[in-house]
Amino acid sequence: MSHEPDIVARINGLYSHLRDAEQKIARLILSDINFSAQASISELAQKAGVSEATVTRFARAVDCKNVRHLKLCLAQAQAVGERFYTEIKPELDGIHSVYDDIKSTLDYNARLVTEAVIKPAVKELGKARQVLIFGVGGGSTVMAQECQHRFFRLGLAATAYSDPMLMRMAASTISSNDVVLCLSLGGYSPDVEESAAIAKEYGATLLGITVADSPLGKTVDHLIPIEPIETDYIFKPSAARYVMLAAIDVLSTELAVSRKRKSREALRRLKHTLDKHKHGRDRLPLGD
Repeated sequence: MSHEPDIVARINGLYSHLRDAEQKIARLILSDINFSAQASISELAQKAGVSEATVTRFARAVDCKNVRHLKLCLAQAQAVGERFYTEIKPELDGIHSVYDDIKSTLDYNARLVTEAVIKPAVKELGKARQVLIFGVGGGSTVMAQECQHRFFRLGLAATAYSDPMLMRMAASTISSNDVVLCLSLGGYSPDVEESAAIAKEYGATLLGITVADSPLGKTVDHLIPIEPIETDYIFKPSAARYVMLAAIDVLSTELAVSRKRKSREALRRLKHTLDKHKHGRDRLPLGD
């Protein structure tokens, strides 16, 4: 489907300038986009209590070419999801519902990250000359940086990239003994996919923390699967961020254990340096 203007924003913005009869159609559309996207011109006119000619005038009033164009725009608005333009009651009340959602999402995903999926990834990381970490977007950008911070503590040469152009550039300089770790909460990340394809062309091994049944999930050589569990309550940030963070922690822990001597020495040096700088207690987080 081609890109069309945001018809919901357009109707809201032009509402006060519409005639009374046209405002009836606007109210109908905004209250029931699912119906409006599927209804014929006569059904729209009948339900709004106006003439078919008014529906045609309304389409032009909101800068659509005709009613057919209006319906195309409504179909795209419908695809966004009803929860983004109608009132949805939250599943749970109170602050603790945020914690409950995080815990239930983590519990569900804990069974997906097994030794069978972690061990091959750890093996590839352990023998890599360097690791490039690709992640684009609000959550994956932060997680790519977090992953870099976990890995360099263990003496691993790791660099996070979130700029699409820099990802492509870095991927083109890679070699066959390098690893690319791709991060995406949903698995639909064209920039990461394209950069990963470039890296694969030059022989790099691709690891992924993403959804199994997704374009990115099907691209990587070794997958650590996650499953975001999204609800209709759009006002709370996605709990899937914690799922990716947990997967990174599992991967980092298993990597550290697989090379204990090197990891212990790297962590000892960090602790020695930070103690001289901060003079903190023994159990403070290591550099966080």
